[in-house]
Amino acid sequence: MDEAAPDPASVLIDGPWRHRDVSANGTRLHVAELGQGPLVLLLHGFPQFWWAWRHQLVALAAAGYRVVAPDLRGYGASDKPPRGYDAFTLADDVAGLIRALGERDAVLVGHDWGGLASWTAAAVWPRQVRRIAVLGMPHPLRIRHEYAVDPRGQGLAGAHLFGFQLPWRPERQLVADDAARVGGYLRAWGGPGFPSDDEDRRYRAAMRIPGVAHSSLEYHRWVFRSLFRPDGARFAQALRRAVNCPVLHLHGGADPFLLPDTAQGSGRFVSGPYAWQLLPGVGHFLPEEAPDQVSDVLLRWLDAPTP
Repeated sequence: MDEAAPDPASVLIDGPWRHRDVSANGTRLHVAELGQGPLVLLLHGFPQFWWAWRHQLVALAAAGYRVVAPDLRGYGASDKPPRGYDAFTLADDVAGLIRALGERDAVLVGHDWGGLASWTAAAVWPRQVRRIAVLGMPHPLRIRHEYAVDPRGQGLAGAHLFGFQLPWRPERQLVADDAARVGGYLRAWGGPGFPSDDEDRRYRAAMRIPGVAHSSLEYHRWVFRSLFRPDGARFAQALRRAVNCPVLHLHGGADPFLLPDTAQGSGRFVSGPYAWQLLPGVGHFLPEEAPDQVSDVLLRWLDAPTP
């Protein structure tokens, strides 16, 4: 029998950072914050929460940056409203968070869905976005293209997306048996040795917070169902605008979910400086599988003068 569902406060994990709530775009977002200096937002993906960036929070703050890692809407200790799980609202949340933190702009560092938020925000809020670093997330139009033209490659690698379209059953499956399926995704998409017992336990528990399973799946439902709706056409049109800020694109060479071949064509959507780096032997969860390498690459890129 499953234990009682964890409280949202269970993700307020102790560390050198401080936790607080910030109101942005009409939604209360929980953030972990550390350091002083230029603002860097660290945006997590599925099936995780802010804690995925714990290593980079410390490393970037020690190097002179104000580093903020939010729980995206629907995750962790942030609000879980009934709607708003589309890319436009996600980008609006990011822009609203920058303003609520008292800054005019920020560097965005996004993994997985946080990477999609970064690509989108750079296209629709260019004045608020100074640079973006995208980890484990091809440009959204590259993903669309590869799902269509490579069903035996990228289509098969991301086949879980189609199962997520069913109502309610995926939510029940995601939290069943102490969220065992979350641990399965972490092991299937990660490289050797990932996740640790602690990572497995924390991410499984965080998915069982009431509302998280449904909210996290709503992102996946929007990205698929919008393909056949006007909002999906608007999204594609917005993302065709070339990103003109500097872009760092990191991808795991052993990522079995979002394939390296899918990611490698993303530079065509960037008109600004574009740096691509493949991390050999690393799976989908780069910030935790290769924390020191990721932090070092990020810091070298952040410290380089803006071209």
